Amino acid sequence: MNLRTPHFAASACYGNQDEGTMIAAASDAMYANGAACGQMYKISCTGATNQGVPQPCKGGSVTVKIVDRCPSPGCQATIDLSQEAFSAIADLNAGKIQIEYNR
Repeated sequence: MNLRTPHFAASACYGNQDEGTMIAAASDAMYANGAACGQMYKISCTGATNQGVPQPCKGGSVTVKIVDRCPSPGCQATIDLSQEAFSAIADLNAGKIQIEYNR
């Protein structure tokens, strides 16, 4: 999972409509031509993926709404969280973490 930039740009699902801060973008496979739009996912940090922060997880979980597509090849993640959602479950300095997610 990667850290998303702030949600000021138009989203693939909702255009310029404000969907709050607990949002995420889905990879192409999960996005499924827009089928993921509006789906809610409970996300938990399970561990580190890089050498920057060995113990990034804060514990707990966050529920996010899929509002955008994270297109390949640039998307390196299954779910790309907003900064606010990421910081709720992990140290922002980690940038990328292992997760578990459920709809």
